Amino acid sequence: MPLLQVALNGNRSLDEHPAIPRTPEALAREARASVEAGADVVHPHAFADGQETLEPEACAAMVRAIRAACPGVPISQTTALYIAGDDPERRLSLVAGWTELPELVTANQGEGGIADLCDHLIGRGVGIEAGLLSLDDAEAFVEAGIADCCTRVLIEPLDAEPDTAVAHAEAMEAVLVEAGIELEQVHHGDLIASWAVSERAARRGHGIRTGLEDTTVLPNGTLARDNAELVRYAKRLLAPI
Repeated sequence: MPLLQVALNGNRSLDEHPAIPRTPEALAREARASVEAGADVVHPHAFADGQETLEPEACAAMVRAIRAACPGVPISQTTALYIAGDDPERRLSLVAGWTELPELVTANQGEGGIADLCDHLIGRGVGIEAGLLSLDDAEAFVEAGIADCCTRVLIEPLDAEPDTAVAHAEAMEAVLVEAGIELEQVHHGDLIASWAVSERAARRGHGIRTGLEDTTVLPNGTLARDNAELVRYAKRLLAPI
């Protein structure tokens, strides 16, 4: 069965959903519930004092808590540049200080300094999930020639309108196909459009991602209870009854 990943929190505010987990303990509980619901990989963002962070101590506490709650389940930690104040050198310095390494990281290919970051993490034995948020990102990824060093690629159109997001995902996938890149793909979108993107991906045999970072609503537009409920709905796309 294709892979199902859960994105537990991201930068969504508590105003957007009251169940957004931020502390290591809350992330561990949500991760465990999501894995029990069918998630194969857990994607978290660390927080300290209410703010996203790449600081080693906070990241280590998060990774330890999730790993204890979900032994054997891969953790794919964010490396999003905005968390380091859009400073590639600061990001690399913070990540270089990580003491508890996740199995994987997401690495957005359109960001400055991403090649150096990927080289550093690959050298430390961390797998790379190459994040493509746009057609430009897909083309940059192909040009960079690092596909053979990556674990998988994330197709992540953020368009609000479902049909537009689906067309965007299709265009990014076409770039990879034309380049002969056969990496495992995991697709998702944003909010209600995420379900349309995931449905298309599932039909094509690709993996999908869901969770409160990606969408706070179920396919019918109602507010999801938590990450585990989103995972249960996504699981139906991959194995329809």
